[in-house]
Amino acid sequence: MEDWTQTLGAGPLLLIAAGAIALILVLIIVFKVHAFLTLIIVSLLTAVAAQVPIAAISETLTSGFGGTLAGVALLVALGAMLGRLIEHSGGAKALADRFVEIFGEKRAPFALGIASLVLGFPMFFDAGLIMMLPIIFAIARRVSKNNVLIFGIPAAAAFSVMHVFLPPHPGPVTATEAYGANLGLVLLVGLVIVFPVWYLSGYLWGKFVAARIPLPVPELFGELDHDQPKNPPKASTIIWLLLLPMFLIFLNTGLTSLASAGIVSSDDLWVQVLVLVGNSFVALLITVLVATFVLGSRRGENGSAMEKIVDSALGPVSSVILITGAGGMFGGVLRASGIGDALADTLSDLGLPIIFAAYIIAVVIRLAQGSATVALVTAAGLAAPAVLAGDFNELQVVAIVLATAAGSVFAGHVNDSGFWLVGRLMGMDVKTTLKTWTVQQTIESVAAFVLVLGIYGLASLL
Repeated sequence: MEDWTQTLGAGPLLLIAAGAIALILVLIIVFKVHAFLTLIIVSLLTAVAAQVPIAAISETLTSGFGGTLAGVALLVALGAMLGRLIEHSGGAKALADRFVEIFGEKRAPFALGIASLVLGFPMFFDAGLIMMLPIIFAIARRVSKNNVLIFGIPAAAAFSVMHVFLPPHPGPVTATEAYGANLGLVLLVGLVIVFPVWYLSGYLWGKFVAARIPLPVPELFGELDHDQPKNPPKASTIIWLLLLPMFLIFLNTGLTSLASAGIVSSDDLWVQVLVLVGNSFVALLITVLVATFVLGSRRGENGSAMEKIVDSALGPVSSVILITGAGGMFGGVLRASGIGDALADTLSDLGLPIIFAAYIIAVVIRLAQGSATVALVTAAGLAAPAVLAGDFNELQVVAIVLATAAGSVFAGHVNDSGFWLVGRLMGMDVKTTLKTWTVQQTIESVAAFVLVLGIYGLASLL
């Protein structure tokens, strides 16, 4: 692959990508082929059609699959274990009852969304969503007559919004560095836009789709409503368990940001240790171990009983992990084909105002190859020379950063591993995921861009 150069132009590559996406939808929706098999088959055919060297196709497929699983498998497995422990102990139901008691049934979706926004500040999208699932499911069973979307969409959207627009998450930090923007100002303006963007694309959209698509709560952590223990843990105990990984992950993101700013040294051993402890999967591992003691051993359950409880969490999520990995395989093939670079070169000569150009480039690359991070980095790399050479004030540059981030999240679909993660965790088929999550991502992107465009216009008057 190192010596191979793509000779196809943007047009043929775009047709190949569009055909591959259409084939995935037809095989899964019309012919009911399993998503895991479909994604592998189409990934292989796409690599051949895009003229990836035959000798490199196997490595391209497995690297895309393995690269995705490296970030997803540990989080999903550990998150499922934590969820199973919380569910089995009766803690999820106890917290759900307390939550509804405080906020009421009507305000519960809004309150859970706000809680997810807070948790999403230091936590990556997938880690935060996995951690909150047992609470989402328990409250959905308690309040919404078994409809998961009224809580699931607002919570997932909250983690998405925070991950896309706010430092210290990697996307906005990368764009900030590329454009030479003020990181503190990016954080401040990001905080201004995240709530209205979430309210529209998460809370209101979640209520809208939940009223039209009744979706039962999946039994991802087992069906234990008929077998709740008589001595469940206090709701406060579960809250502290949920805050533990948030605190640990904040150590990682916070210290990494401080090291980048030169405030602390990344060579110091204590910094390296805390950054390691705050890695998402390490933080979840520590939390699972603490939960095993607090919710198990301390309450009289240990030995083989605890081993069986934890082990029972892995079966239901194995399909989620494999399908998400296969989605990463398909996205990896599209990236290896060079479609992102070809489109970027074509779009860079559009002659649009820079804020529009950055947004549109990010949108098109996101649609073509799936990865929001690749779309953001590519778009920022293309637009950066014009931004650095232009006569923009600090606030205008911040607006361009956030506009690029907004484009990178547009309409996640079958070539995005996150699409499969959200859909499968919430028990949705492909058609339902397209109607709910893909539309949510579109609304999030457009709403954020409109707000940022307004900020850009105001900044131009300064």
